[in-house]
Amino acid sequence: MFDQKSEIEATQGAETSSSEWINELLLGMRLSGLSYRRVQMAPPFGIRFDTDASCAQFHFVAQGPVLLRLGDDEQILASGDAVLLPRGGQHCLLSSPEVQSRDIEQIDSLPLCNDFSCVDECVDIPDGVPPVRLFSGCMQFDLGGMQPLMTLMPAVMHVGTLLSRYPEMLPMLEAMVREASLERAGAAGILSRLADVVAASIVRGWVECDCADIDGWIEALRDPRLGKVIAAVHREPGRDWTVAAMAAEMGCSRSVFAERFRGSLGVSPLGYVTQLRMRLATQWITERQLSIDQIAWRLGYGSQAAFSRAFKRATGKTPGEARGG
Repeated sequence: MFDQKSEIEATQGAETSSSEWINELLLGMRLSGLSYRRVQMAPPFGIRFDTDASCAQFHFVAQGPVLLRLGDDEQILASGDAVLLPRGGQHCLLSSPEVQSRDIEQIDSLPLCNDFSCVDECVDIPDGVPPVRLFSGCMQFDLGGMQPLMTLMPAVMHVGTLLSRYPEMLPMLEAMVREASLERAGAAGILSRLADVVAASIVRGWVECDCADIDGWIEALRDPRLGKVIAAVHREPGRDWTVAAMAAEMGCSRSVFAERFRGSLGVSPLGYVTQLRMRLATQWITERQLSIDQIAWRLGYGSQAAFSRAFKRATGKTPGEARGG
């Protein structure tokens, strides 16, 4: 049973305004650069990034355009565009769709200072062929106690969709264009700091604009006991979760837990587990290109066939159809 203190905490959490939990999220967010690159290349070119899933990847196009390819998804990034890939993953920046990509780690670079290097392959380029100038950063992305929110973020977060709402971001992007285009003293440090601020602003914009439909999830996460269960499920999605196991995490009876869970999130506990698994499966199929066997094992299904049946029931597609094969 819940004690009086827990009930008071739950009530207070329910009364917390949206702006307050956004502030709490942003205060707990840690976005720290691991490595940065200033890249200048002449078409045709293709660069591949294999960013660890625990890290975010930031790209800014000082002079474009460039094609971003992530799985089967492609989008054009024009001059002044910035994107954040909160879960990293393998992706490419290309001058055109047919160009083969090379691993960025295998391309010669010149170290400029700690964690900052320069890639320049614009030697002897023909007159009239403008180079493409990019700035990329690999970042450690930590949301603290709200880390499960990462699974709800889109694979690519685009600054262009936020400029009409947040015009104050434009001067930061213009400053990045100047610093990435000119050989000025201290440019490396200024670019890396601007990248951190722009990336954090992208996250804030997504939370403020696109999280309206997950307030119940946030409030549940703020509840000390429900939050513990949600964090455990997100941490171990492949565990053999039962209502009894989840109630034990919360420290109450199955009936009390199930009622509290459904009341906060509008879905049964096991329904939530299935939704999470299918969301992760879709990401791993389309973005990370994991095999069906790997996904089935990671998500706790006894066989590829069992996983495929569950995926088809939840999404209306087979795993192969979702992959585009």
